[in-house]
Amino acid sequence: MMQQYKSNSYLFGGNAPYVEELYEAYLDNPTSVPDNWRAYFDAMQNVPAVDGSDARDVPHAPIIASFAERAKQGPIRTIVASADAEMGRKRVAVTQLIAAYRNIGLRWADLDPLKRQERPDVPDLDPAFYGFSDADLDIVFNTNNTYFGKDSMSLRELLTNLRETYSSNIGAEFMYISDQTQKRWWQERLESSRTKPVFSTEKKKHILERLTAAEGLERFLHTKYVGQKRFSLEGGESFIAAMDELIQHGGVKGVQEIIIGMAHRGRLNVLVNTLGKMPADLFAEFEGKHVDDLPAGDVKYHKGFSSDVSTAGGPVHLSLAFNPSHLEIVNPVVEGSVKARQERRGDVQGTQVLPVLVHGDAAFAGQGVVMETLNLAQTRGYGTGGTVHIVINNQIGFTTSDPRDSRSTLYCSDVVKMIEAPVLHVNGDDPEAVVFAMQLAVDYRTEFRQDVVVDIICYRKLGHNEQDTPAVTQPLMYKKIAAHPGTRKLYADKLAAQGVVDAAYGDELAQAFRSALDAGKHTVDPVLSNYKNKFSVDWLPFLNKKWTDAADTSVPVTELKRLAERITTIPEDLKVHPLVERVIKDRAAMGRGELPLDWGMGEHLAFASLVASGYPVRITGQDAGRGTFTHRHAVLHDQKRERWDAGTYVPLQNVSENQAPFTVIDSVLSEEAVLGFEYGYSTAEPNALVIWEAQFGDFVNGAQVVIDQFISSGEVKWGRASGLTLMLPHGYEGQGPEHSSGRIERFLQLSADNNMQVVQPTTPAQIFHLLRRQMIRMFRKPLIIFTPKSLLRNKDATSQLSELAKGHFETVIGEQEDINAAKVKRVIACSGKVYYDLVNARRERGDNDVAIIRVEQLYPFPHKAAAAELKKYPNATEIVWCQDEPQNQGAWFFVQHYLMENMTEGQKLGYAGRAASASPAVGYYAKHAEQQKQLLDAAFSKLKGFVLTK
Repeated sequence: MMQQYKSNSYLFGGNAPYVEELYEAYLDNPTSVPDNWRAYFDAMQNVPAVDGSDARDVPHAPIIASFAERAKQGPIRTIVASADAEMGRKRVAVTQLIAAYRNIGLRWADLDPLKRQERPDVPDLDPAFYGFSDADLDIVFNTNNTYFGKDSMSLRELLTNLRETYSSNIGAEFMYISDQTQKRWWQERLESSRTKPVFSTEKKKHILERLTAAEGLERFLHTKYVGQKRFSLEGGESFIAAMDELIQHGGVKGVQEIIIGMAHRGRLNVLVNTLGKMPADLFAEFEGKHVDDLPAGDVKYHKGFSSDVSTAGGPVHLSLAFNPSHLEIVNPVVEGSVKARQERRGDVQGTQVLPVLVHGDAAFAGQGVVMETLNLAQTRGYGTGGTVHIVINNQIGFTTSDPRDSRSTLYCSDVVKMIEAPVLHVNGDDPEAVVFAMQLAVDYRTEFRQDVVVDIICYRKLGHNEQDTPAVTQPLMYKKIAAHPGTRKLYADKLAAQGVVDAAYGDELAQAFRSALDAGKHTVDPVLSNYKNKFSVDWLPFLNKKWTDAADTSVPVTELKRLAERITTIPEDLKVHPLVERVIKDRAAMGRGELPLDWGMGEHLAFASLVASGYPVRITGQDAGRGTFTHRHAVLHDQKRERWDAGTYVPLQNVSENQAPFTVIDSVLSEEAVLGFEYGYSTAEPNALVIWEAQFGDFVNGAQVVIDQFISSGEVKWGRASGLTLMLPHGYEGQGPEHSSGRIERFLQLSADNNMQVVQPTTPAQIFHLLRRQMIRMFRKPLIIFTPKSLLRNKDATSQLSELAKGHFETVIGEQEDINAAKVKRVIACSGKVYYDLVNARRERGDNDVAIIRVEQLYPFPHKAAAAELKKYPNATEIVWCQDEPQNQGAWFFVQHYLMENMTEGQKLGYAGRAASASPAVGYYAKHAEQQKQLLDAAFSKLKGFVLTK
């Protein structure tokens, strides 16, 4: 049994690429494989054997499947007639050995600078596993399926090459890649160089200089600002050399912008030694000298920065994204920003703008947004042409964690295998290997537009932060760290031993860097201080504006009719679904003024008028094309199409000859990553209407970190403006606790400093003017729209074309029926769908002494408009706030003090709505209907319970 296992472990195991390797060699040159295998492959293809001049290309899967099936019948010698021939067996074994090293050679790689663990027992990497003895080491074998520069070599030489390539200071993972071209690319690049770079003397000196800068800054801060948090890079200094190579090599490859996302570890070092932030400015932050006037500000290791540096390929713009303490949440934000920049440049392939994400080992393995962001990589709406991922792998997640407790995978980077991204694990104490790995990563991304990972395995000299004592929980690890001389010292000694520099050179570099820091000078050369990127966006016109600034959002009736005709005209050869055909027919009638406008038409006319005026529109979300409640139908699907990727038509892309782009994307099933992506996009593109729509408003809570850390607070913390629009379907229709509430109360709780707009429009005209206002007004703040569900088709919730041709978005809508204002005793204020329920209830009751007003904009609260409406009823003694939501949710607790401000002396304020609840809504329709009846009764009945008096 053991012999059978040895013969077949790689042939029929979970990793069985050696069959494919052998078959690939056979396809290139049939005579290059042993006769027994050649005969077998010929038989499998059912074609006669030919000479080596014939190249073949047939499917691999049937070949491999046949091996797997026949393996069940016995060892390999029962399959191949001549398998008993000893030399034939050894040739096969050589192929297996090569495949083993390509697959798992990194298991024996020297990757840990601390050398804490013994080399694991991996029998597959031992020649004895395949039946070889020392006597076989000088046998010459055919190795033409390798890239070592020879078609044949001795087993001894082959082993040396394999170990140098796959088991040295770089451990490569790429054999799981499906694409054969990419796989061969890695084999050729690694095997031709044996993963040993050949650098010039100047290059080596430059690497030493970068290590000196990285170490020097940390030591300077450690002595000058004792005990202050900075999340030191000490132990991972090679990362700075890697970043330098990324920028310089990327510039040569045509990259013109690099957008970087990273958390705390080493961030200050990157700011100074990579992006060129003036050390004096950093020191001022340590000393509490706030040089900005942001309302809130943020700690120094969360801040972003932008600069321009010179490379051999030309100037490269660098931007480090602002990042909160939610470590990996910046990932989709960076990707969105990159996407916007690429589209602005017309960079379809992603050659000019490069996303770079820097991870910690524990966060990379542990945080779900990593997977969500990776899942965006190759999708049509979110792909950015490949991301370079760098892991600063401290081998410890935070002070008390251990890899055994941090993940269930062998490597922290294993999550990237879901998109077949290759990984280069590299020993951080070998800076030349780190730089070489970065070169390979940039080249691969340039060639194939795919994600790639460089995992720099290093250590963390200090604790999770500088106030921590890691030895309390990690005594063994920190004994080794205390004895470690440091990467810079090791490399300086190595260069001195090679004769590249003299023994004093390293110390002289360190002293020169310290002098530069003392003078507060730049540590990056050269930083281009006066360079102007022609693709940069000017946010100044949108800053320091008021939400009350006027904006003419009306559109002439003639233009509305033209737009309506364009968006309801479809190609003659497109067969739409009968239900959609009826929607289009009704919209055409609405455009002619024959029917009142419904919500979908109001929204469509807003989009059409914007793109016709030169404003791009981008809307994404689950079911965004059709709309969760089938109201939108922005994408028409040909019912007779025969391929899934053909036969669609987007009317909004055919509004005008020179219109702006209209993009609608049915997103992946993700809230957090997609919303983060759209936020990032909006921060880089103020001139486009960027919308994220939740499938149900409730689902936005899956992206709460993005809302808390970026959307609501990004401007007061970082001065980072955004015009992102969120559409959250909200409405109590008896659909249960996960399909009712978009959590209005959460957004209102986060509302302050005029940081965003929270609205709940109730008519098609209102959504038309609101969407247009978001772009036409020179004011960019996040816009949170609680959109309706039942109102999408409510006959009362309609508008006329004339309401779009004049008027504007009304923050408060007053009483719409003919009642005697002098006789009004009670004013009911509300927001959203409940308005229509209240109007119908009033009609049934005949309570003509009650007026109903709608607050369409909850924040910033429209004081003047609300006061003007309340003043219309001088004899009203009661103001009632009515809402569908439970009392502890919805707008009640937020809006009550605003209403109080606008009440007159002696007026009372009461509440009509559901009782406080731990759940957003009940799950039984009968109970929902009963509650709805009760809250409507309460709105018209004597005030009870908690009543506020002015």
